[in-house]
Amino acid sequence: MYCIIVKTQLKTGKLEEFLEAMLPNAAASVREEPGCHVFDVLEDRDNPDLVYLYEIYTDEQALAAHKTTDHYKASREVVNPLIAEQSVIRADVLATDPTSRPLK
Repeated sequence: MYCIIVKTQLKTGKLEEFLEAMLPNAAASVREEPGCHVFDVLEDRDNPDLVYLYEIYTDEQALAAHKTTDHYKASREVVNPLIAEQSVIRADVLATDPTSRPLK
């Protein structure tokens, strides 16, 4: 399985606008995309304008398919102007929790 962790520094005071677009995208991704297994939206405790997206997909092709969906495109139109800086960590999922058996 394939994971991305998206670190998003928002422009000051833009969290609510960001969440209004991102939360429906996250829910639709897990609900409607068979290749999207996890899409968590996390807020940094010390910086309310810092958000992390934790997403797990079957593979890189499932992530590519995610980026073609209407809910993804609609959310990007709204959130892009709200972002001050963004970076992505790409990783292979070895286990989904400490008690699960390894995926590889």
